[in-house]
Amino acid sequence: QVQLVESGGGLVQPGGSLRLSCAASGSIGTIYTMGWYRQAPGKQRELVATITSGGFTNYPDSMKGRFTISRDGAKNTAYLQMNSLKSEDTAVYYCNYRGRRTEYWGRGTQVTVSS
Repeated sequence: QVQLVESGGGLVQPGGSLRLSCAASGSIGTIYTMGWYRQAPGKQRELVATITSGGFTNYPDSMKGRFTISRDGAKNTAYLQMNSLKSEDTAVYYCNYRGRRTEYWGRGTQVTVSS
């Protein structure tokens, strides 16, 4: 079992920044991918970014430029730096852990971009 706890969400004005954290604990493997997904009301969950245990990152084209994923291996924590936030970034952001045969999700953290 792997437990994921997200933090860092909240209310931010358009143009502002937030950094989300995802702390992983439990049976963490040596080879895995952690990622951030988001789901806005009435929409499907979509990928924001992923990072492997080796540090390789991946972003869909729609997320490139304003979002940066990183990780601290010693703390088993993944981060998502979000800049120049827009109202359409409002969503619940979920952390994901994918091992060789397992997958886990966090409970999510709400990000609201509004003036």
